[in-house]
Amino acid sequence: MTRIRSVAAALAVTAALAGCSTSGTATPASAPTTTDVTVTTERAEPTSTTPPTTSDAVEPYVVGSIRVTGSTDNATYEVAIPQLSAGNPAVTAEFNESMRAALQDQIDGDYGYDFALSDGYSTGATYVGRRVISAEQITDWIAVPPGAHGNSLLATVTINADTAQPISLGDAFSDLDSGLSRLSDQAAKILPTTRAGESFERSGIEPTVANFANWTASPEGMNIHFGDYQVGAYGIGLITITVPWTDLSDVLAPGMQEVLSS
Repeated sequence: MTRIRSVAAALAVTAALAGCSTSGTATPASAPTTTDVTVTTERAEPTSTTPPTTSDAVEPYVVGSIRVTGSTDNATYEVAIPQLSAGNPAVTAEFNESMRAALQDQIDGDYGYDFALSDGYSTGATYVGRRVISAEQITDWIAVPPGAHGNSLLATVTINADTAQPISLGDAFSDLDSGLSRLSDQAAKILPTTRAGESFERSGIEPTVANFANWTASPEGMNIHFGDYQVGAYGIGLITITVPWTDLSDVLAPGMQEVLSS
């Protein structure tokens, strides 16, 4: 099975580091050693009125997290990531494996420096719908020895609860290029109403997979999560916008709006 993972985090940090003064030399990562400890659990009751499907005929999912700790030749990490229990075993397994894989991508990233990963300054949301599970992971990255400040690594996972398969942007849209163009157009309209303001960084919303790789589903629309420096200065923080499903309905793949909005 091909694992769908975000590719935007490494690009965002590489760009961010251009303005930071630090030292250290990255070396190839060795196989990490991890220790997982369950830290929280919360039963998730979907609130959608979507008609029942096969994914409803199971015990409700329980949203929790595990803390993953360890080190490689050039990294140390102690990070909590979202995890599920109960529910459809296939969906739970796919979500958990995808979240672990997303963190592993961050651990294995070549950022040009030795580094440490820890919990982000904010916690990404995990949404459990009747037909979709969607989560954002925010991880704090800092060079070792430290530079001016750290940066945030983002990763997102969205799982179709009917099929227990990841949903990529290519799956979500009938035509990927048309979907990316629509997201870019909508982002240009919404971003001026956020902390990014009218002078937002327009290169951050060019219609590319990298710019829109970090997205999650919600009943209201597709949430787009922008990383540090992607649409503005570091000081504005992380920016999330929601593109309503009504503005995407004509470019989504058949049946996809019903799944993603459930």
